[in-house]
Amino acid sequence: NQMVKGTSLVHCGLILLSLWLCIQSVPISVDKAKEKPQVEELESPQSAETGLHYDRYLREVIEYLEKDPHFKEKLKNANMDDIKQGKLSKELDFVHHNFRTKLDELKREEMNRLRMLIKVKHDIQGGNGRTVDHQALLKQFDHLNHLNPNTFEVDDLDRLIQSATKDLETFDKGRHDEFKRYEMMKEHERRERLKTMNEEVRKTEAQHYEEMKKKHADHPKVNHPGSEDQLKEVWQESDGLDPENFDPKTFFKIHDSNGDGFFDENELEALFTKELEKVYNPKNEEDDMVEMEEERLRMREHVMNEVDTNKDRLVSLGEFIAATKKEEFLEKDEWETLEQKPLYTEEELREYEQHLVNEELDINQKSVELQKQREELERKQEELNAQKFGLQQAVEEMERIKTETKRKYNIAKTVV
Repeated sequence: NQMVKGTSLVHCGLILLSLWLCIQSVPISVDKAKEKPQVEELESPQSAETGLHYDRYLREVIEYLEKDPHFKEKLKNANMDDIKQGKLSKELDFVHHNFRTKLDELKREEMNRLRMLIKVKHDIQGGNGRTVDHQALLKQFDHLNHLNPNTFEVDDLDRLIQSATKDLETFDKGRHDEFKRYEMMKEHERRERLKTMNEEVRKTEAQHYEEMKKKHADHPKVNHPGSEDQLKEVWQESDGLDPENFDPKTFFKIHDSNGDGFFDENELEALFTKELEKVYNPKNEEDDMVEMEEERLRMREHVMNEVDTNKDRLVSLGEFIAATKKEEFLEKDEWETLEQKPLYTEEELREYEQHLVNEELDINQKSVELQKQREELERKQEELNAQKFGLQQAVEEMERIKTETKRKYNIAKTVV
């Protein structure tokens, strides 16, 4: 929802995570392709953020590659299978030397970042007395060839594409898992608050909680995402058009905000705003905006599963039109919102609470150990201070003796 969009770019599908969604599709003449490319320093990458730990490296590599005329032209003509099989990666050999040099620099910077990251993780795990999982740490390097830390080669591009593909496919699942933990923590904290209340206050709080649940569930019908009713509602309320004159092709062109011939994930999610507003209002106590974003994600996944037939995380005009001709497009049943489907079982909540207890015990144990270490350090510091004080007194005594000896010597010398 907060992704930054650049200029109108050429699609290469899932493999480049729709990050190439913003490559400008301008025809390249033969003469222009022969010109020596001017390598400009990149500012903050302008393509979509992925949430991957190597996101910046991925986006910068893509933005440099799309500046090379030869690679850009090959990208425009590449299909999904070519990209997945590494055929596009081999075109790196024909990228201009200036850009290859910049890619080498990017890789060296990424290697340095990863080395620092792994050192910190290694120190933290080792310092906590935990066994260091070297295999897990090395996975941080999966998106590049760390055996060659100095130059960006075909293998590096191939690894980057393969890693990004695999990681993005599991990214949404990670978001769902994170949301589930959020909901369990919310329920855990609610129950813990109830334990601190007397019987009367607890009864009032429980009643208020049930009232808020009922109030949240009392909302207009939520149409199935991607259904005829849902799209017609957008057509009428957002576009100001007569639902009787609904035309899928016109609808697609209206909501293809960057005019590239595809719905990306952001453009799809924007279509669900009207449905989400029926259920969530940031001003209402009973409505949780974190839940709204989870609902938006669920809606987008549902439409992608129904419409995105080639699984490139993009919906083409052809796929969209084909979907409007399916029986599912006429779906009249209400969309099952989050409150209608339990996100976790009581057993899962108990396991999560036990996990919290174990974490707290672990933290308390570490706190005790740190306190002991602090006390030991303070004791040693006191010993050092005492030794320093004793040494200082010894030096002063030596200086006094030296001065006294010199004085007596001078007196004796005077007498003689």
